[in-house]
Amino acid sequence: MKTLTRAQLHEIYYYLHLNRRVDEQLTLLYRQGKVVGGVYSGLGQEAVSVGSAYALEPQDVLGPVIRNVGAMLIRGYRPRDLFLQYMARQDGPTNGRDANTHFGDVARGVIAPISMLGETVPLMAGIALAAKLHRENRVALAYVGDGASSTGPFHEGMNFAAVQKLPLLIIAENNGWAYSTPTSKQMAVLNMADRAPGYGILSAMVDGNDVLAVYAATRKAAEHARRGGGPVLIECKTMRMKGHAEHDDARYVPKQEFEKWQKKDPLRCFEKYLVAKRQMTAQEKASIEARIDQKIREDVAFAEASPLPPPEGAARPVWA
Repeated sequence: MKTLTRAQLHEIYYYLHLNRRVDEQLTLLYRQGKVVGGVYSGLGQEAVSVGSAYALEPQDVLGPVIRNVGAMLIRGYRPRDLFLQYMARQDGPTNGRDANTHFGDVARGVIAPISMLGETVPLMAGIALAAKLHRENRVALAYVGDGASSTGPFHEGMNFAAVQKLPLLIIAENNGWAYSTPTSKQMAVLNMADRAPGYGILSAMVDGNDVLAVYAATRKAAEHARRGGGPVLIECKTMRMKGHAEHDDARYVPKQEFEKWQKKDPLRCFEKYLVAKRQMTAQEKASIEARIDQKIREDVAFAEASPLPPPEGAARPVWA
């Protein structure tokens, strides 16, 4: 496992902080009535998206879902792309025809997510199969939540990938709740990683709020998959620090759960690590955050100035 340089640690901090600021800004836009539809925050889960995506190589392909904004930012999307998309503006990735993170770009190695989240696994298994058949040095990474892991497509995709020994990584974000259903009500095993032996594949279980632990586990799993070892299931224990979406007040979550996980905030924990290891000075931290503040301001202004799409263009890209 290669050692991360000081510059790389700063880059990881940048993306963690940028992910947080994008989420916070989307919440503000939602409360101002500028968002079309809902907002699905990844508050508290940023380390999973950033740590896993940062561990991949440029040729690898990832399949994000609604809370993996950090992974999309690492792959070259800008905050304005998220703002434009949520506000349904013409200059957005789907030109105002869809909402939230329902967009992707094969050239960037990002496969657009859909709302049937369990379907991400067989889809990414297909991409991993293509890589294997073409003998490409490529792995595919699928993100799923604990709820999606209880669906039929998840299990079919996992079994297929295991039998074919495909270079597939599954990042299972266990945030404790599938909307309002706790994991204890949807699976009999204690950990999602416990399911891996049933498929005959390797698994790992990490602190999903420790960005470096997620990075290391993903990096190790990717190396295993590239060598032909087959899929790896990585369970990241984390917490969604909001409801399923902004319209959900999460009253079903015990207050003490939020209080417990607040102490494990991934951004604050990584800040403390960098300071303790003397890898970031106060001046360097301030400089990174100033860059992010400027980017957010500029991209919000750009998105708000973008027009809504013309009604006559709604069906233009529809072919059947």
